[in-house]
Amino acid sequence: MSFVRFPKVSTILESSPVQKCITNWTHTMVRDAIREIISVARTGGDLPVDYESWAVVIDGYLTEHTKPSLRPVINATGVILHTNLGRAPLAQAALDAINMVSSGGSTLEYDLETGKRGSRHVHASAILTELTGAEDALVVNNCAAGLVLALQTLCAGKETLVSRGELVEIGGSFRVPEIMAASGTKLVEVGTTNRTHPDDYRNAITPNTAAIVKVHRSNFTMDGFVSEVDIPTLVPIAEEAGIPLIHDFGSGLMMDLSTWGLTGELTAQDAVRQNPTLVIMSGDKLLGGPQAGIILGKKDVIAKLKKHPMARALRVDKLTFSALEATLALYRNTNKALLQIPALLMLTTDAETIRFRAETIAEHVGGKVERSEATVGGGAFPTSKIPSWSVVLSGDAMDIEQRLRGLHIPVITRIIDNKVWLDIRSVLPKDDGLLITLIRKIYL
Repeated sequence: MSFVRFPKVSTILESSPVQKCITNWTHTMVRDAIREIISVARTGGDLPVDYESWAVVIDGYLTEHTKPSLRPVINATGVILHTNLGRAPLAQAALDAINMVSSGGSTLEYDLETGKRGSRHVHASAILTELTGAEDALVVNNCAAGLVLALQTLCAGKETLVSRGELVEIGGSFRVPEIMAASGTKLVEVGTTNRTHPDDYRNAITPNTAAIVKVHRSNFTMDGFVSEVDIPTLVPIAEEAGIPLIHDFGSGLMMDLSTWGLTGELTAQDAVRQNPTLVIMSGDKLLGGPQAGIILGKKDVIAKLKKHPMARALRVDKLTFSALEATLALYRNTNKALLQIPALLMLTTDAETIRFRAETIAEHVGGKVERSEATVGGGAFPTSKIPSWSVVLSGDAMDIEQRLRGLHIPVITRIIDNKVWLDIRSVLPKDDGLLITLIRKIYL
């Protein structure tokens, strides 16, 4: 029986070519890479033939294993606001704003007029009140954080009423009841799963009731024998009891999209006009900006939220503020918003334009063009289907999908009837050329 003699790790480390690797990485990283390469060789893998080869293999190994976990991808799924893929892509104006404030100092918490410390809460609040008509605004790190802050400030140690039909589960298996319970308030369910009436709220109010919460069911619909109580009906009920009404609005829609067949969602302006105490919405869904929770509402109530200790824990940084302000500024001109906010552009581009792009891509990669239906995603317009076109790749679908996913810029697709479908509506137009190049790497 013959035995394979494996080289010593220390011997390889001391070689001149491998010593050069250490200048690019670290001694520990190179050592561990050598050990892993030898370990693979013990199970049948090949060993480098000389020290120069060792250096090349080590460098390749470490390059592959130190890729950042957060990487860009091309979203060809047809889900425009894909939660797992980062939701809304940012407008160029937002990217420019991030670059401007991140390359040096900024006025994050500095008042230029007084020359003293300022408050970060002033950022984005003026343009939010301008665009929505709210008395004041506060930005936190996501929509759930907005609800937590509102409940902790206004309802801790007391009861909060919410319809049983609105106790929904959001992304990542987080549930509204659990979020509310973590906020220190006792949840009181009113109504039934499918039907809730005004008197259900009135009859549940006690001296220990601190607020009513209305949760927008954004990620599903209920049809049939159902009823719910809208905000205009809840406003006088809350006012009569002297308690705040909190509307967890969700989507962050800033303009009416019914012209493009997307109906059933309130705009932020409409939600504020209905006059609840607070409106809470997202920045990275239909608004098309960075991840953020936006709280709109009565000035005196917003002031209480700003003073709560949790406001510091849930605050956002300069990058979020800059991107959010730049995105909101585009809404001052509707046409500019539609063209420059990627989420809106993808939602409203006509189907023929999508078809032309799909045909151009298919011509270069040898695929076929088929009609498809895109969706909004992000829990918004859950029943809406948007006419679209896809490039369809034939062959071993599982293998093609896996290889597209394994590219240096992964392409995320769908498999339908054992074929790979790339829905072009969710692909940014600027990425069409890149998509062609990436597909050709593995398909032609």
